[in-house]
Amino acid sequence: MHDSSALEAAEAKDSPLRSGPLDRSLGYRLRLAQILAYRNFEETHLDQGVAPRYLGLLSLVSANPGQPQNKLAEAVGLQKSSLVTILDRLEKDGILERGPIPEDRRAKGVWLTDKGEQVVEELSREAAAHEARMTEGLSETDRARLIEMLGVVIENLRA
Repeated sequence: MHDSSALEAAEAKDSPLRSGPLDRSLGYRLRLAQILAYRNFEETHLDQGVAPRYLGLLSLVSANPGQPQNKLAEAVGLQKSSLVTILDRLEKDGILERGPIPEDRRAKGVWLTDKGEQVVEELSREAAAHEARMTEGLSETDRARLIEMLGVVIENLRA
């Protein structure tokens, strides 16, 4: 190892590894931010089981009770088979329930249980506090603009 390489390695030991060209990639940075945000949130809510991991899905069910599983899968960008496994777990934990949809007996709708409503309410408050910590250093204008810009990215990806 060259002397300069040894010095660089020692200095890099305490700092995050660089990703080369991906350091400037929006997709890579979005994914890294998502992983870190959710991991941090989950680690601070271990007593809630898997619910923190699926707060987005649970909030969607809360805001749209009785929606068919395939429509929920589409809304969160998952394959229906992947969503079914998640719903099975959340149903087992007593957070949601599935049942027939009166207009379409072949489809199953998804609803939160009373426990699920309480979990979503509590975790939503905690998520707001987590988001405040996560966006520390951003002005309200920058934060709102970031959310708006990510909305554009999401719509472009859904098109």
